[in-house]
Amino acid sequence: MPWLAIFRSHVRLFAAAALAAAPALLGAQTKLSKPEQRMRDYIRRSREDQVAFLGRVVNIGSGTMNLAGVRQVGDAFRAALDSLGFQTRWVAMPDAVGRAGHLLAEHRGKPGTTRILLIGHLDTVFEGPGQQFERLDDSTARGAGSGDMKGGDAIILYALKALRGAGALADANIIVALTGDEESAGDPLSVSRGDLIEAAKRSDVALAFEGGSRDNATVARRGASTWLLTVTGRQSHSAGVFGEGAGYGAIYEASRVLDEFRRALAGQQYLTFNPGVIVGGTDVSYDSARVSGSAAGKSNIVASKATVFGDLRFISEEQKERTRARMREIAAKSLPGTAATISFQDEYPAMSPTPGNYRLLAAYDSASQALGWGKVEALDPGRRGAGDVSFVAPLIDGLDGLGALGSGSHSPREQVNLNALTMQTERAAVLIYRLSRQKAPPKREVVGAGK
Repeated sequence: MPWLAIFRSHVRLFAAAALAAAPALLGAQTKLSKPEQRMRDYIRRSREDQVAFLGRVVNIGSGTMNLAGVRQVGDAFRAALDSLGFQTRWVAMPDAVGRAGHLLAEHRGKPGTTRILLIGHLDTVFEGPGQQFERLDDSTARGAGSGDMKGGDAIILYALKALRGAGALADANIIVALTGDEESAGDPLSVSRGDLIEAAKRSDVALAFEGGSRDNATVARRGASTWLLTVTGRQSHSAGVFGEGAGYGAIYEASRVLDEFRRALAGQQYLTFNPGVIVGGTDVSYDSARVSGSAAGKSNIVASKATVFGDLRFISEEQKERTRARMREIAAKSLPGTAATISFQDEYPAMSPTPGNYRLLAAYDSASQALGWGKVEALDPGRRGAGDVSFVAPLIDGLDGLGALGSGSHSPREQVNLNALTMQTERAAVLIYRLSRQKAPPKREVVGAGK
């Protein structure tokens, strides 16, 4: 069965379970309440203010390594959240991490209700000038981060403004976490994502505002890690290759390992593993920080060294660990005269498709239909990369893909759909409002450790 068909069958099963388990969340919510109508009206009246705010923060260059720019964008959101009654703080990173830091804002409301973590990021892929906000017409604008994800951050802010404008914010328990390095997370992750994980421990659900869609939201994202294959062989004359004295050499052994990875593991649902860099020869250097290397040798010398660097993507911790074990087994069965070792580095955990994630999707779908924006279904996780929500996914249920619609993300052509900005803000406001009025759910059994 094709991947997408399998995923859709999983969607039906999880959605049925979610509907059965959460009648209070979904029942009698097919129409907007009076406060929800006021929120919708506030958002529509505020369209031009929201676009102007988005333009202001887009015009602040905030490539991940532009530390001052990231902080300046953070200052703009901090002032806006302060005005809504949030307690805000800037979390600076140690110099060794080399990142600007994060903005955390907390609003404490009625005890015992669902605590909501809203996740965005302040940085963009691009460094330097030349990516200014430009309104192309009434419905489209472009600029660095206009969609990914200053547009998503503006959705968070104006959804909260709408709640306050409707008199619906006072009882809500909300933490807003806007990270400063999502596009290139600082190392070690235990430090650069430590405050986000601590915020998740004080929350019940997470809503993340990476790029959105009219028809889909994200209940699962694949995790990501890297691997490093190091191979040694006996440097000797090529005339003896394959023989007892010379053996097969490091390059043949690296090729064997990679081909056996492909034969043994390719085709599993949502599992990919890609060798991105390979260097081999008699004189080999590899710089893990720069992800670059050099190699030298001769055609008549059996290669003594080879290094391969790659990534591994997975839908669950179980799939990750099972795959790593198989890769270690393959690497250990070396050809004569060679030795291979493989090591792994965690990056993003998987956001697995839990029943709780589907309950959030069902609530979002209900809000969307009540607003007249139509149905929302689960996005195939194979179509999304890793994101900050993945770091909290082992701890609490979550939903992603609630952000801006657009095109050209991570390129000079990045655009944002201004009409859809209104739609996404309305959906977010109603979802946050409905969740904030629910009794806090029981703590979910942790499925894995956050980094």
